[in-house]
Amino acid sequence: MIAETSDCRDFLKIKSSQEWLSMALSNFDAFLVDHAACERKASAMCMSFVVRYPDHTELLDTMIRLAREELEHFHEVYHIMGQRGLKLGADVKDDYVNQLVSLSRTGRKERLMDRLVISGIVEARGCERFYMIAEALKEVDPPLAGFYDELARSERRHHTFFIELAQKIFPKEDVSKRVEELLNAEATIIQELPLRPILH
Repeated sequence: MIAETSDCRDFLKIKSSQEWLSMALSNFDAFLVDHAACERKASAMCMSFVVRYPDHTELLDTMIRLAREELEHFHEVYHIMGQRGLKLGADVKDDYVNQLVSLSRTGRKERLMDRLVISGIVEARGCERFYMIAEALKEVDPPLAGFYDELARSERRHHTFFIELAQKIFPKEDVSKRVEELLNAEATIIQELPLRPILH
């Protein structure tokens, strides 16, 4: 199993670019609005596992806990937005997540494995990018840097939970193979998406 101390930055096939970081920092209000939306969607996604797979009792407690954490993160980002005079935006599709989800297989078991692995990959990318934001803000805004460092650590735990859940339900060698396939796909998606001041 992947240890909880596993570094999400080593898990991913490629690193996010400095160009992405510069764009996010120079349009930070837009980044915050998108970040809030991502936290809200992450909470809903966790609850979708509870709705779709009530027979997988090994998932339920973890998913409910993660949904609550993601909702709390949404509330925290919403509070930061309020301090900056920002409002929530209209719902916008997440091309990165949608492209990954489109790779899910159709069988019920296969789709569950893929959704768990994809969720772990998405959390790993968020973890990596939150660490980048935290490091960049360390000198200019220490409280905000600390907030993003804590979020990065949380995303690292979430990434681990999703992969370990997949390993509990399915043979580890099957999960490892699918992780490798989807990580390679994620690297291609990240490289081909246009740079925007958003989380993904």
